[in-house]
Amino acid sequence: MGVGAQLSVTDLRRATRHPVDHPVIAEHHDRGDLKLHICNLSAHGFMTDDGCDLNRGDRVIIRLPVVGRIEAYVIWTKDERSGFQFERIIRVDDFVEMIDALQPNPRLRRDR
Repeated sequence: MGVGAQLSVTDLRRATRHPVDHPVIAEHHDRGDLKLHICNLSAHGFMTDDGCDLNRGDRVIIRLPVVGRIEAYVIWTKDERSGFQFERIIRVDDFVEMIDALQPNPRLRRDR
């Protein structure tokens, strides 16, 4: 049996994504602290657009408003973008509160 992340590859692409502009410091086991820029977010994961040099299966820990520290795994990478899946789904009420904190302009928020 292999060691590493057991990534679910179920089709979560239909999950509602919310555009955000949120820089974070991610903790990586081997590479230490990494600066990432989250450009969209869902209850299942997030996407970065700043070309971090991570590989599928890499694990990071980030800190988000309301949710606090949460672990995520790289699911895909393409060009400058990377998609991450959270190790757990964020509860709906916490997710709504977090989006409100990250996206203070109500005109930019998607309908819920």
